[in-house]
Amino acid sequence: MVHTVSVITATYRPVAEYLDDAYRSLLTQELPAGWDWEWIVQEDGTTGEAAAMLPAADSRIKPGMGRHGGPGVCRSLALARSIGSFVKVLDADDQLAPGALARDIEALQQPGVGWTTSRVLDLLPDGSTIGFDQDPPDGRLASGTVLDHWRRNDFRASVHPASLCIRRDLLLAVGGWMALPASEDVGLLLAADALTDGWFTAEPGMLYRKWDGQMTAHPTHLDPIERTARMRLIDERAASMHITTRFDLIAEQRTV
Repeated sequence: MVHTVSVITATYRPVAEYLDDAYRSLLTQELPAGWDWEWIVQEDGTTGEAAAMLPAADSRIKPGMGRHGGPGVCRSLALARSIGSFVKVLDADDQLAPGALARDIEALQQPGVGWTTSRVLDLLPDGSTIGFDQDPPDGRLASGTVLDHWRRNDFRASVHPASLCIRRDLLLAVGGWMALPASEDVGLLLAADALTDGWFTAEPGMLYRKWDGQMTAHPTHLDPIERTARMRLIDERAASMHITTRFDLIAEQRTV
């Protein structure tokens, strides 16, 4: 039996060079015996541009498209076409580091771990990379740890949501990506953190491309009114899930 990691890529106005770099990074992945990946590339629109940029000969690539709805909607449509028990996020302008998927699979097989992230290197236009100097230690992240850090550090998570790999059942249980114009991946990360332990891999797992066309570089991403609204809703959702989990644990303990 072959197990599958579904790599989900949402793309809007795709850049052929960046999609090709993402695909090449997938080709470098060496997975454990009995595992394979599929690449679900979903265009946030109906132009067909993304599909035309992808190699037609690789049956593991599954392009699709749908009406424009933003990154959360786009990823949800991609998820509906996927089959993997693990779901890996890969933005259309980013690249996986060699061995990233194998390390994700290993981490998600640890008891009680529902999601995993890894060290991220910013990929600058000149080809150089810069790492983050405040990564957590390698290993397990207790449930609620990321949310606590996020609240104490101006809504900046201790791990990068763009490197997330998550169990499919957990992804569905938290309702997937939030219906927000941005930060929908942060919302997913913190919801998962509220329900289960996570894992952080200190070895770099992703190259995060920094360029003028990325969503986080757009001025609207930092609009204070919208940002405040996004952060408040993300916080409320994660907090409610964390409280619900505590109630469930208390109820379970009382029945033992």
